[in-house]
Amino acid sequence: MKDQFVTYIRTLQNTITSTLEAIDGKAVFKEDQWTRPEGGGGKTRVIENGAVFEKGGVNTSEVHGKLPESMQQYFGVKDANFFACGLSLVLHPINPMVPTVHANWRYFEMYNAKGEIVDQWFGGGQDLTPYYLFEEDAIHFHQVCKTACDKHDSSFYRNYKKRCDSYFYNPHREEGRGVGGLFFDYLKATQEKSMQDWYHFVTEVGDSFLEAYVPILKKRIHLPFTKAQKDWQEIRRGRYVEFNLVHDKGTLFGLKTNGRIESILMSLPPVVQWKYDHHPAPRSKEAELLEVLKNPKDWV
Repeated sequence: MKDQFVTYIRTLQNTITSTLEAIDGKAVFKEDQWTRPEGGGGKTRVIENGAVFEKGGVNTSEVHGKLPESMQQYFGVKDANFFACGLSLVLHPINPMVPTVHANWRYFEMYNAKGEIVDQWFGGGQDLTPYYLFEEDAIHFHQVCKTACDKHDSSFYRNYKKRCDSYFYNPHREEGRGVGGLFFDYLKATQEKSMQDWYHFVTEVGDSFLEAYVPILKKRIHLPFTKAQKDWQEIRRGRYVEFNLVHDKGTLFGLKTNGRIESILMSLPPVVQWKYDHHPAPRSKEAELLEVLKNPKDWV
């Protein structure tokens, strides 16, 4: 299974980066191949200062070795080894009318002292973080997610949409990071679903990413914007940073397993503002966004 999924994410990385480069038309992805002393490595691809993307990354990793003690305590195991692979991406456009987007698809195996697999699962999802709310964009993104889910189980979209709203949430701000999408984890073999079934589901979602995001991107990249709207984007980026550094489990796992710091923190935007006690004007477009972030909607 791991070889099958590694081949998939490597191919998907090439597909996504080539598509995004063509849309940007100016910048290209710089690739860094890195290795982890304990085992494994990855390919980090970053695009910066483009015509469309202020910063973005589309990264793959395949790491293995002894599971650190802190993570053994987290999983409730002893003397375990692991293998983890995945593709993670974050795109921060220049234009505040274009949403930031995040996606991740991953696979994990855990082994006992004999090298036997004692646990394995898939995880991942994709979610949208707008700075100005265009309801038709949120509807489109969620409809693509729902269509991908419905091909495998009619209950998946509602369940994984709800988990997404719950996971990408800043409790200290009492607001969501964005308008959601899908989030799933610990997809394990059951009587109803084999690991191969889960592979087909996760790759279905991965294959839907460009369909979910690119039409929104192309629709909004040429809209005019003001300095005040750019400031709002940078203030909201601060909330994105807060979530990633305080709450995100992927960041924690990368740091605890001695991952490559530059790749782990690639998701952070290049320019961010934190303004003291900042509140948008009542009934403004900015306030409209906050209302949705505090009260998640059913988009489809």
